[in-house]
Amino acid sequence: MSLWRTIKVAWEGLMLNKVRSFLTTLGVIIGVGAVIVMMAVSAGAEAEIADQINALGANLIMVMPSFSRAGFGRGMSMGPGRMPGLTYADLNAIAQNVTGINGVSAERVTNQTVRAGNTTLEEVPIVGTTSGFPQVREYRVAVGRFLTDVDNERAVKVAVLGYDLAQELFGDASAAVGQSIKIGSVKFTVVGVMSPKGVVGNTDYDGRVYIPITVVFKKFTPARFGGDNVGVIYVSAASKEGMQNVMEQITRVLVREHEVDPASPDFSLMTQDSIIEARASTTETFRNLLAWVAGVSLIVGGIGIMNIMLVSVTERTREIGLRQALGARPRDIRLQFLLEAVMLSLAGGLVGVLAGVGGSYLFNVLGTMRTALVPASIPLAFGAAALVGIFFGYYPATRAALLDPIEALRRE
Repeated sequence: MSLWRTIKVAWEGLMLNKVRSFLTTLGVIIGVGAVIVMMAVSAGAEAEIADQINALGANLIMVMPSFSRAGFGRGMSMGPGRMPGLTYADLNAIAQNVTGINGVSAERVTNQTVRAGNTTLEEVPIVGTTSGFPQVREYRVAVGRFLTDVDNERAVKVAVLGYDLAQELFGDASAAVGQSIKIGSVKFTVVGVMSPKGVVGNTDYDGRVYIPITVVFKKFTPARFGGDNVGVIYVSAASKEGMQNVMEQITRVLVREHEVDPASPDFSLMTQDSIIEARASTTETFRNLLAWVAGVSLIVGGIGIMNIMLVSVTERTREIGLRQALGARPRDIRLQFLLEAVMLSLAGGLVGVLAGVGGSYLFNVLGTMRTALVPASIPLAFGAAALVGIFFGYYPATRAALLDPIEALRRE
C-alpha cells in the first residue's frame, strides 16, 4: 500500500470519532503550550533583570563594604582607629588614582520630610551624592544644573529634584528651579530638575531629592550613625574591555587606603554582568519547575494517546483482520496506527503552539509578568509533540500489526 493511501486511511480512522480524537490531544496541547510559555516567561524575566541592572549605568563597577567576613573588622588588619566600611575619602582616592574611568560617584540615602509652600511630603528619599552621578548613572538633567564639586566641598545647601517630585511640589518642573524647599528643618535652594526616568527595580528615581553628600553627612547622618560612610561607590569604566584593569586598580587603591590584607579585604567589587548572572540564576528554579510541568503534561498526553489507540485497536479488530485478508502486510497495519498516533500528537502540537504563542502575548500585554517569545521554542515544542506520538503510538501500532487475521475476523 502506498504511503499516501496509508495516510488517508489513518486520517479516516481518526475522523470516525472526532470528539474523542480532540479530547485525546488536550494533554499534548497543554504540554506544548506550557513549553512555549515557560521559555517566554524565563526569557522575559532574564531580559527584565538585564534591563534593570543596565539602567543603573554603562560599564558600571560597584564597590561595597564587606562586613560579613569577620564582622566589623574582626580578623581584618585595618589601620588603627579606622571603622570598617567605605568613606567619602575612598571616593576621592579612587577618582585621583584610578585611570581608564569615565566617572565615579557615591550615595548616602536618608528619608526625610520635604516641604514647599503648603505642600508637605513624608518619607521622601534624600540622596546625598556627588557631581559624577549623572554621568556614571546615565541620568540627565532636564532643567537647571546638577550638583558640582564646589557644592560638595563647601557643603552648599542646594537640591536637585526628581521629575515627578518637582511636579508634585510646584506643579511644573520648570518652575521649580530657584525655589526654596525644606528638607527636615534645613532650607535648600532648588538648582535643577532631573529628566523622567521612572522606576528601575524597586527605586523610583523621579521621586527622590539629590543633595551634596557632604550636607547629608553634616545634617542628617551624625558621626555616631556612620559619619562619612557611604553605602556604595559607583565607578564607570571607559570601556567594557578595560573593566578588569579598572577593578584591579580599585582593589590596589583601597587595600592601601584601608591597610588591609589583600587576601581578606573589607570591601567587595561587583559588575553589572555578575549581578545579572546572580539574578538570572534565581529564575532557574522557576524555569525548571515549568519544564517539569510541561514534561508531565506531554507524558500525560502521550499516555492518553496510547490508551485511545489501544482502545481503537480493540474496536477495529475485524477491520484489521479484513485488511490483512485483502493483502495488507503487518508493516502496513503498524504504519497506519502509528500515523494515527502521530497525527493526533501533531494536531495537538499545532494547537499547543498557537495557544503558547497567544498565551505569551496575553501574559505580556495583560499581566504584570514580562514575556519574550523564544523562536526556538516553537520547533522544540512541535518536535517534542511528534516524539510523544511516535513513542506512545508504537506499542498500540505493533499490537495491531501482530494480530492473527483469522482470529481478528472471528472477533465480534
